[in-house]
Amino acid sequence: MTMQPLAEAPRALLAGVSAVLTDIDDTLTLHGRLPAEAYTALWRLRRAGVKVVPITGRPAGWCDLIARQWPVDGVVGESGAFYFRYDDAAKKMIRVYAQSAEERRANTQKLWAIAERVLKEFPGTAIASDQAYREIDVAIDFCEDVPPLPLATAQKIAEAFHAEGAAAKVSSIHVNAWFGAHDKLTMSRRFLDEAFGISVERDVDRIAYCGDSPNDAPMYAVFPLGIGVANVRPYAKIMAHLPRYVTMGEGGHGFSEFVDAVLNARAHDA
Repeated sequence: MTMQPLAEAPRALLAGVSAVLTDIDDTLTLHGRLPAEAYTALWRLRRAGVKVVPITGRPAGWCDLIARQWPVDGVVGESGAFYFRYDDAAKKMIRVYAQSAEERRANTQKLWAIAERVLKEFPGTAIASDQAYREIDVAIDFCEDVPPLPLATAQKIAEAFHAEGAAAKVSSIHVNAWFGAHDKLTMSRRFLDEAFGISVERDVDRIAYCGDSPNDAPMYAVFPLGIGVANVRPYAKIMAHLPRYVTMGEGGHGFSEFVDAVLNARAHDA
């Protein structure tokens, strides 16, 4: 499938969006920062009654803050290991995990044994600086706080985890690895159903997914309204599934561009 400019997306398709799922790093952020217009775009969606759910590889500690303080309806974190949703009325954080506490402890021990070997095998990598706030996965930094390594190296790191029976996905900054059948898609399905009664199968045409890197490909395979911010282009040749539409802007600027398109379409059809 060839990515089309967002400007070519049918207005009726954009106007029908009732839920936006979005990656965070290099989709909402740009060069490691959250642009003001991207954060404002989240507020604009929320005020318009559109459900907003970040779907990220970032750690539980970050996701707790995001669920509490960002204008979002919940967050899926650590590549689908859990979802957090803050109940404003009850002043309570709802935490739902894909695995039991016992499973998480056992899998963590196995993961660290592999991670230690990976660090030795691939010089220049490091454990991600946000690892201290993770509950389930291990993140290998190849681009965020270390001098950037080639994408091919990140793919080889993922293969090293696969060889040991672990799941692993390459983002724009980390290789996230874990044991278990969960992923971004399975937990997104569960969250939307349990929190809002939204069925991915029934309502798929009303759900948009925004992303930027190879670990977003499984989401693009499911959601027809797949949006890539402009910096997805360098990864196109290695992604099994591409977004249908791509923005002109990169990162959070591209996300804001998408939100403009959705809200303008809704206003026109109102």
